[in-house]
Amino acid sequence: METAIVIGAGMVGLSTAWHLQEHGVDVTVFDRTGVAAGASWGNAGYLAPAKTIPLADPSVWTYGPRALLDPDAALHVPLRWDRALVGFLARFVAHGTMRSWHRTMAALAPINAIALEAFDELADGGVGAPTHEGPFVIGFTDQAQGAKYLDEVRRVRGHGLEFEVAELDATGTDALAPVLTGKIRAAYRMDGQRYIEPGPFVDALGEAVRARGATMRTGQAVTEVADGVVLDTGERLDADAVVVATGAWMPELARTLGVRTRVQAGRGYSFSVAADQPTPHPVYLPTQRVACTPYQGRLRIAGTMEFLAPDEPPRRRRIQAMLNQLDGLLRGVDLTDRQDEWVGSRPVTPDGLPLVGATAVDGVYVAGGHGMWGMVLGPATGRLLAKQIVTGEIDQVLVPFDPLR
Repeated sequence: METAIVIGAGMVGLSTAWHLQEHGVDVTVFDRTGVAAGASWGNAGYLAPAKTIPLADPSVWTYGPRALLDPDAALHVPLRWDRALVGFLARFVAHGTMRSWHRTMAALAPINAIALEAFDELADGGVGAPTHEGPFVIGFTDQAQGAKYLDEVRRVRGHGLEFEVAELDATGTDALAPVLTGKIRAAYRMDGQRYIEPGPFVDALGEAVRARGATMRTGQAVTEVADGVVLDTGERLDADAVVVATGAWMPELARTLGVRTRVQAGRGYSFSVAADQPTPHPVYLPTQRVACTPYQGRLRIAGTMEFLAPDEPPRRRRIQAMLNQLDGLLRGVDLTDRQDEWVGSRPVTPDGLPLVGATAVDGVYVAGGHGMWGMVLGPATGRLLAKQIVTGEIDQVLVPFDPLR
């Protein structure tokens, strides 16, 4: 194994490129836009294996129908006929059982367990961007919601993930999350997790890959993958291995590679606001599906799950929905003074599991479909996939993620 082409310069693609370099492989990275241009730029930056859990659970059977009628719901599905999307949603909802939740969680737990150490490996290898320790503050407007969260914590711990959760009183909540108002009636601190500023981190990873000798070709699109790759200019290139890590755009290249599991864009939105006083720790509001993260002296607010095509223009109504969900819950911030408004497409699979491994075409691999968890699982994914590409050995952690399943 001497050469590889990686298509996609987000967290997953660049992590794979970095680990291929660790094995001595000469890497070329392509991205049609640029480093961190997709879902890697504006997300919440949570490195929280304790929250890296299946998206589908029994609540989809009740929450889903309500969300279709509520313009402020975090979940948004367009009211138009889209046969492929309807098929995806039918399969997604079918996984909304507790049995399926545990099956998916069992598959995610092993890669969750190595996720943070994979970030340490990048840091030790010269990636010059920090990760930040928590705690995370989890807030609810009533005690019943908090009780449901504690039940989720017990289920996640049952799959071997170790993390600490403690209830906060009003004084503790004010100290850790001064941005929250008194409408938050139940709050918990979750330790053992981290966060990053995602765009700067992925930029630093890209710089590290380039500094180690990779050729970075951005602004160039790959239109075909088979015996090598074909660019939109007509140029053809060969390599010993090709990795498709294009996130929500994966189907454009993977449909001819035997990858039949649908990847649906689940678009998330974010923006940043100034705060009267610094918000020292990440804050998550599960009922509202809103994540808040310290970001370059401001507070980044991220949320929503919008099932649309990845290239459709942003819908400002989704930003307004987030603002409406936050009404009365935050203090000391001016939600009308927003910067960095962003929409990014997260690659969601019906069963909640990534697609990582060899395709039906010899020497061609895919790495994606992580849903909301590409940021936290990207470095571990890159490490395990690079090992498979170079040695031919499939780590047991990757077996459930077989892209030909």
